[in-house]
Formats: sequence, C-alpha cells, structure tokens
Amino acid sequence: MSRNTRSGAVAACAAASLALAGCTGSGTGSADSSTLNIATLTFPQSLDPTQAVGSALPFFQATYDTLVKREPDGAFSPMLATSWKYNSDRTELALTLRKDVKFADGTAFDAAAVKANMERFKKGGGADAKWLNDLDSVDVADASHVTLKLKQADPAMLFYLSDAAGLMANPAKFAKADSLKTTPDGTGPYRLVKARTTIGTKWVYQRNNAYWGKRLPYANLTISFFDNETAIVNGLKTGQVNAALLQTADQQISVESDARMKTAKQEFDFQGLLLFDRDGKLTPALKDPRVRQALNCAIDRAAMLHAIRQDRGQVTDQVFGPGTQGYDRQLDTYYPHDPARARRLLKEAGYAQGFTLKLPRIAAMVNDALASSLATDFKAIGVKLVWDDLDGGSAVRKVFTDRAYSGLVMNIGQSASDWVVVNELVTPGAFNMFGTTDPTVRELIPRIQTGSGEQAKQAARALNEHLVKSGWFVPFYRMTYLHVSDGTVKITPQSGMAVPSIYNYAPVK
Repeated sequence: MSRNTRSGAVAACAAASLALAGCTGSGTGSADSSTLNIATLTFPQSLDPTQAVGSALPFFQATYDTLVKREPDGAFSPMLATSWKYNSDRTELALTLRKDVKFADGTAFDAAAVKANMERFKKGGGADAKWLNDLDSVDVADASHVTLKLKQADPAMLFYLSDAAGLMANPAKFAKADSLKTTPDGTGPYRLVKARTTIGTKWVYQRNNAYWGKRLPYANLTISFFDNETAIVNGLKTGQVNAALLQTADQQISVESDARMKTAKQEFDFQGLLLFDRDGKLTPALKDPRVRQALNCAIDRAAMLHAIRQDRGQVTDQVFGPGTQGYDRQLDTYYPHDPARARRLLKEAGYAQGFTLKLPRIAAMVNDALASSLATDFKAIGVKLVWDDLDGGSAVRKVFTDRAYSGLVMNIGQSASDWVVVNELVTPGAFNMFGTTDPTVRELIPRIQTGSGEQAKQAARALNEHLVKSGWFVPFYRMTYLHVSDGTVKITPQSGMAVPSIYNYAPVK
C-alpha cells in the first residue's frame, strides 16, 4: 500500500501499509446523505497523534485540528493558529493562536497546549518525529502567542504543522498511560463514537456540535478498513461505501465503466526500490555507484508500467516529483532499459559474475507480477534477486529495527516540498537507515535547508541530479491513483497526501 502517504516517509507509515496483509475488513451499511462512508486500505495502529502518519491522517483529522490547515492545492491557511511570522533568518516562527477553543473534556486550548504537544511529538517515537529535530524550544508569551525556536531554518515547518506534527491533543490526557490510543481528545470537527467503533475494522465519528469552526457537510463520518480493493469496489457499487481511493489498474478500470461513479485522477506515489545499503554493509557490491547504476539500467520500466499498471502512470528515475523545484523532466528517463550497459558496469565494478541481492517481500506491496518482473530483469544482468517473504507482523521489525535488508520495494509519496523529500529520503532516518552521505550531499543539503529563491532551487536540482546519476535509488514509475465516489460525493484530491483530507468531501449538488 501507499505511504501516502506522504502520501512521501516514516517507518510506521510503512508499518500501517505492511500490516494490511494480515487483517480483514468489513463494510458499513449506507446511511442517509448526512453520513459519509469512506473505505480505506490503511488504518492507524493508535489514535494517539504522536503516531499519526501518511494515509492514516484522516482518522486523526476527524478529532484533532492542526495548527495550520493545508488546502487542496498545497497553500497554507489559518486553523488553530490564526497567523504566523518568521524572523529574518527563519529560525523563529511566531504563532498567534485562536481563542475560545476547547478540547473534548472542556479544557481550554492555548499556547501551553501547543508547547506540550510539540515537545511530546518530538520525543514520542512516531514515524515523523524527526520532522521536529530542528525544534530547539517552544516559548510561550501568553495564552494566545507562542514562538517555535529552531536550531536552523527548516523550509518545511509550515507543512509539518499542517500534518502530523501540528495535531493538537489535550495535554490533560498525556499523564494517563495509553488513553489517547483508543480515546482521542482534540478540538476537531467530530468525536469518536466508541460504542459503534470496532478498532481494526470500523471507526465511527459524530459531529462535534461545540466545534469552533465551520461545520463540515456530513453530520456523521465512518471510515472502514478493507483488506482488498475488490471488496471496496463492490461496496461502492452496492452503496455500502461512498468514497475510496483505488490504486490497482484493474479496479480503476472496473469503476470507470460504471456511469454512476464519479472519479478524479491523481499522481502522488512512486513505486520503486529504496536502496538502504549504499555503503555496502550487507551487500558489498552496492557500495560501488556503477553497481547501483547497473540496477537502474536493468529495469524495463515501460514494460513494467504496461504489464503491472496498464500504463496508468509515468516512468521515472527520480524521487523528486513534478511539484518540486528540484524536479527535472529529463531525469525521468535518464536510465533507458539497457542490459548490455548494465553488464558492462558490473564488470567494471568487479562483479562480472554478478551477485546476490536479498530483499524483503510483503505481498500487500509487491504482488507476483512485480516480484517476477524485477527478478527477471536482474537475472538478465547476472544479479540473483532473492525474495524473503514476510508477514505484516514481522516486516517492520526486520526491515527497520533489525536492518536486515539492503533495500525495500514500496510506494512512497512525492511531496511538493523539496525539503520534505530530502528530509525523508536523504538525511539519516528510516529510509536512510545507515546514514549514507557523500561530499556532494553534504554540500547541497544546507543550501536547500537554509537557502531561498533561486539558490535553493538550483541546489535542489543539483542534488536530484546527483542522486539519480549515482544511483541512490531505483525508482520505477509514478502511479496514477483514482479517487472514486458512488456518485453522491464530490472528492477533491489533496496536495501532499495520496488520500484526501476529510475537508475535501462534499455532497454532489
């Protein structure tokens, strides 16, 4: 499934995706027009906002507001923060907060709550906790004014405050161990109805009549987990489901032929091989850039896209998406399918006889067609690909905790923020678990992080070019996703997420 997430991440985002293989789901009966029923292939392991990530974000948006709201086009607008201002070197971000807002138990939302939440998020161990690595302190001036002091400029801070790091929970619940895992307490537009919720299957929310902001058009919201898209499509066609995101080409085609359905396309995730072991700790061959380049030359991306996704997407050799400043259209096709060149590169690197590459395989992310295609392409250049089949329960531990593999094939979002891309994939973290770097990377990252305007743009483009040409990653293609409703709901795709925000649904008029 997708990182969705943002889509872009991060290990827990993968955790939510990986867990799908071992779970079952069920639909929810269609109610009247005041109820919105959303189907999903991803669910949160906890409703504690420190664990919020990727495509599970709508579960949290229902009960928690963020400090900043991200509009469908990616623009930022006021939410719990009514305004914000940076200092001259962008190392301080002053927020003015909304007054007269209360948490579910009646506790007032204020600057002290912002401080408590942000400090807790940073230390909470969630997938996106690293987003606040540059947060040095949170200074409270009074109840409605707070300043975030940063160790260095972070050009994605507003993005983070519109996402998981900006979710505000009631600090009164922090001392009660695990209470937020199943009982959210926020300032959001809905309240969780625990009596009608079955964790792992169906989450039921009811409108918060005391909500400070504009009411969303649906009085009731239900999010149901399904373990396959066939069941979701059946739910759409029978009226059990009002809205869903479809990733697989076959299911997209099946709904497009139904005149009752309303659809909207979006490209967000790319699918590819994320190489972790560029220092050759587990697979020595990967330390040589020529070997990584050979893997890129071995992939027949156009054939994969045609066979696996029926051409629903665009081939790409870069992890920077079209919405970033670092994106270069020419880099999408930097590595044409060229097995002969791949074999020459391997020979030059001292691996004329090839080598063995062992990768984890989680069926929910790597289907039989993809697994076979990769193995065939690599075999053609002398690389033996060995798949280690994992279940959802062991995958996260073996991949991210034990660091047992040299890479992972998965889907990951292409954010419109250059720094989000860099921070998730290039700086040390879940997807650069061995902390690989080189002189070019060390030189360019600070220019992206602290620069502005043309300087930052040129640094991002230079970094992207360097990553592609040195084979840091092996991307396959950007995937076209399809937002689908049963005809009663208008869905607006969301910048920075594969799934829409809960604010992006409205009845068809």
